[in-house]
Amino acid sequence: MSKSVWPDDRSGAALRQHLKHRLRLPLFVAPMFLISGPDLSIAAARAGALSAFPTLNARTLDDLEDWLEQMSAMAKVNPEAAPWGVNLILHSSNKRFESDFAAVVRAQVPLVVASVGTPERVISPIHEYGGLVFCDVASLRHARKAVAAGVDGLVLLTAGAGGHTGWLNPFAFVTEVRRFFDGPIALAGAIGTGRALHALEVLDADLGYAGTPFIATTESLAPTDHKDMVTRTDADGVMLSDLVTGIPGNFARASMIAEGIIDQNGKALNSDTLTMSSWNTVWSMGHGAGDVLEVRSAASLIDQLILEWRAARQISSEISNS
Repeated sequence: MSKSVWPDDRSGAALRQHLKHRLRLPLFVAPMFLISGPDLSIAAARAGALSAFPTLNARTLDDLEDWLEQMSAMAKVNPEAAPWGVNLILHSSNKRFESDFAAVVRAQVPLVVASVGTPERVISPIHEYGGLVFCDVASLRHARKAVAAGVDGLVLLTAGAGGHTGWLNPFAFVTEVRRFFDGPIALAGAIGTGRALHALEVLDADLGYAGTPFIATTESLAPTDHKDMVTRTDADGVMLSDLVTGIPGNFARASMIAEGIIDQNGKALNSDTLTMSSWNTVWSMGHGAGDVLEVRSAASLIDQLILEWRAARQISSEISNS
C-alpha cells in the first residue's frame, strides 16, 4: 500500500484541521457531468484546491485508467499539490460501477465522492488503502444515513446548486448537520466568490463545493457555447426543472428554450422526460452564474478567489476587533 496523503488521525476535527493547512483556500472544485476531466483536476490541484471528476466522464474503462494514471503522475511530480478525487455514481442504473470502482481501488484514489446511493459498499475498500469517502446529500435523513455508514465528509447540496440540486437553505442545513457530525463539510450552492467561501466558514462549514464558475474555464470539457452561456446568464436565467432527467435540477433557461423543452414563458412543451444525453444541449448551471463574467484558466480563477477570500477574512477580523 502506498503512503496515504491523509493524516493518520482520521477524526473529524483532525481532518478539518488538515484541510485548512493543506489547501490554499477552502475550495472543492466540484465534479460535473460531461464537464470535469483530468485537465481541470490537475489545474485545481496545482492551484491548491480539492477537485474531482465523475468516472463516467471517461468514455471507456481504458480512458478512465488513463485519467487515473495522469492524476497519479501529477501528484508524484507535484507533492505539494492538493489531493484529488473521483465521483462515483452508486445507483443501480450505473452499469459501469463495478469496473470503475475496481479501477479506483487499484489506483488508490485519495478521495471518492459517493453519489446517488448508499455508500456502505465502497467505504471499507477505500479506507483499507487510506482513501477518504465523502457523500453528497440533499436532506438531513440522507446525511444521517451517510454518517452512520462511516463517511469521512459530507457534501451538502443546498438550494441554488447547479445540476441535480438540493432545496434546503444552507443556514438551516449546516446548523442541523453540525449537531450530529463533526467532520469536514463541503457546501454546494452559489459558491462563486471568495466572499462566499468566507461566509461558509462563518457557518461552520469547511469547503465551498463550486461547479458553475469552473464550467467557464479553459480546462473544462464543456463546449464553447456552454461556457459562453454561463458568462451571459444571471440568477434569473437559471431555472429549476425535472423535465430534463425526471429529477429536479438547475439549468440555463435559454438552453431549455433553444431545445424546445419550454416556451418563452417557461411552460413545458414536451411532457416526456429526456435522457442523460440531453445534458449535451440542455446546460446545467447554478444560481451563482451571475458571478461568472469571462472564460479563463482555472488557476487564474482560483487566484482571484484566494484574493477575495483573504480580503473578506480581513474585513471580518477588523470588524471583530473594532
